[in-house]
Amino acid sequence: MDYGKTLHLPETEFPMRGNLPKREPELLAFWKDNDIYHKRLKKREGAKKFILHDGPPYANGKLHIGHALNKVLKDIILKYKTQQGFYTKYVPGWDTHGLPIEHAVIKETGLNRHEMSPLDLRKRCHDYALARVDEQRADFIRFGVLGEWDDPYLTLAKHVEVAQIGVFGTMAKKGYIYKGLKAVYWCPHCETALAEAEIEYKEIKSNSIFVRFKAEDLGSHAPQGFDKDHTYALIWTTTPWTIPANKAIAANSDIEYVWVKVGDDALLLAKELVASSMEAAKVTEYEVLPGIMKGKDIEGLRFVHPMYEDRKVPVILGDHVTLEAGTGLVHTAPDHGVEDFEVCKKYPDWHLEPSGTVGPDGKYTSAVPGYEGKFALDMNVEMIKALAASGALFAKGSLRHQYAHCWRCKNPIIYRATEQWFSSVDGYRKKALEAIDQVQWIPSWGHDRIYNMIRDRGDWCISRQRVWGVPIPIFYCREHNHAVITDETITHLQEIFAKEGSDAWWAHTEKELLPEGFKCPECGCTEFRKESDIMDVWFDSGCTHQGVLCHDPELTYPADMYLEGSDQHRGWFNSSLLTSVAANGIAPYKAVLTHGFTVDGEGRKMSKSVGNTVAPQEVIDQYGADVMRLWVSSADYQGDVRLSPKILKQLSDVYRKIRNTFRFLLGNINDFNPETDAVSYKDMSEIDKWALLRLEQVLETVTEAYENYQFHVMYHTIHNFCTVDLSSIYLDVTKDRMYTEKTDARE
Repeated sequence: MDYGKTLHLPETEFPMRGNLPKREPELLAFWKDNDIYHKRLKKREGAKKFILHDGPPYANGKLHIGHALNKVLKDIILKYKTQQGFYTKYVPGWDTHGLPIEHAVIKETGLNRHEMSPLDLRKRCHDYALARVDEQRADFIRFGVLGEWDDPYLTLAKHVEVAQIGVFGTMAKKGYIYKGLKAVYWCPHCETALAEAEIEYKEIKSNSIFVRFKAEDLGSHAPQGFDKDHTYALIWTTTPWTIPANKAIAANSDIEYVWVKVGDDALLLAKELVASSMEAAKVTEYEVLPGIMKGKDIEGLRFVHPMYEDRKVPVILGDHVTLEAGTGLVHTAPDHGVEDFEVCKKYPDWHLEPSGTVGPDGKYTSAVPGYEGKFALDMNVEMIKALAASGALFAKGSLRHQYAHCWRCKNPIIYRATEQWFSSVDGYRKKALEAIDQVQWIPSWGHDRIYNMIRDRGDWCISRQRVWGVPIPIFYCREHNHAVITDETITHLQEIFAKEGSDAWWAHTEKELLPEGFKCPECGCTEFRKESDIMDVWFDSGCTHQGVLCHDPELTYPADMYLEGSDQHRGWFNSSLLTSVAANGIAPYKAVLTHGFTVDGEGRKMSKSVGNTVAPQEVIDQYGADVMRLWVSSADYQGDVRLSPKILKQLSDVYRKIRNTFRFLLGNINDFNPETDAVSYKDMSEIDKWALLRLEQVLETVTEAYENYQFHVMYHTIHNFCTVDLSSIYLDVTKDRMYTEKTDARE
């Protein structure tokens, strides 16, 4: 007798091997052909909404694994919310303006942007952005993410641009927009101002120098026994190239200063920094002279610029001067430092204004005689030589430190005093801080992070010296140069942009862009010129709460959630909050969830040069998108998320175990009919009751994990349930009866 034929072996069409790289595209095609996403929405029509507003990635380059982490997290949340009965329309978006795209176009084509017409360059940027959108969209769909992929939002879309200039007009009307001269981040390679969110920091090696400024007028504070030719203020700086821009020496009113005898000279510096300064200069023979002066006592003392004898340099006071490094006397160049610029403004009668030492291209101007046309950042050594030749160089050295770089071209940036358009954050800072308190921050430390950023941030520089973007919608009357922006001009521009998009700004004359017969409200002038700058791309994406959420009646404003990486506390979360509060007095989101960054298996930042990157497509080609999604769900995303080939292999094994558990269950219920074969709870065996109990406990834990966005808890709970409770206990104990009992047996 063949006893094998008497066994009830599992039967199922569910394959043993997932073969995900091959089968997933078939599933995606099925979803598309049957319009599963919209059928899902249709089923939830009229239900309570849960709207997650998509933070737009740049339409530039290929997607990286961080994009996968971000989009899959959003998809997990939205699919859960749909199952919970919510209406979850999801409109993915792209940031399609700005320097990243303009830079990529110029790099790809090799063209000189200065030789191109604005409309020609804009057309190339437009086409490039749309091509990248198509590429990235296909990859996002391959991740298994459902959404309005055929109708996403783009910041170049006409209705989005219309809403954006509307927000700008509202902020201007409330007095939150102004033009002013300030020291701002400036990329000399990209030739534009930058926002703080567009800055990256890298370690560099810098020259450090101690420079002597000869005394000119010391009043009653001259050291006894020393004439002016042997009396100096000693400053320290790590930017020798800024010495030509020096206008003052800053001291702190409460720091104690002394004269120090070194050879035949007397040097002025902070008492507490004498020893460290002498050590750095390798000076062993020196004497601290009697007498101590507070910073407030030496205010107004005058010295001579070491390169320009006709320039007298006063001592001014600033709270930014500390005893952390240097000499306690700070070289102050209002052209090239925020604190330098601000502290010099406090002395209007002393004429410490910026001189315009460096042009947009980073080269010295005629304000630096003998060096005009030379790239300033390359001139550190030349400046050191010049100072040494004049006898002003006291000592030199070097140090390694973090320095600001442009996020796009990756080159070092400078501070440069220029006229820019700003948003006056002080005008609505209090409301923004109050709005932060009304938002749910996940994790909770996000509250303090963005609260402190908004509390401490300066005014927002929103102008950029490029052409690929939304123009700053301001006109200037030619007679008196009055800046003009009114409800009338904005409404008229919105009507034009709604038809032609922002290209109209470059395609039409001022007369065509202004209402018929328009006159300057200040002087009645009828001739105007247009502003040439565009808006910061963070202003673009920061206004999508109006251009997207308020544009589509199926969405909601404020959104239920914004979800992005933790770097967006200073980026999109920040700009969106400021524009929303400034325009409407409320935050654009009810909840904000942030995730960490992807790192390799050893916790190192992923880098092409190190060779530790993992591309989403590589994961999908080898394991399938479901394994990549499993990785996302398995990680505690609140910190940095590790990924490596070893981790992926482990997750692939977990996937296989979960899949095999389901396959075993399906194989044993292939002929089960709940109407005729169901067993009441009271008639079940104890182990069956235990299995149901564990299932309910798992459901409770998993639901709570979803509600709290703790997906790694959900992952571990399901994994343990399948591999321990089911495979190792329940299925192992019951498989004998499943194989041998009659098909209609109660057990």
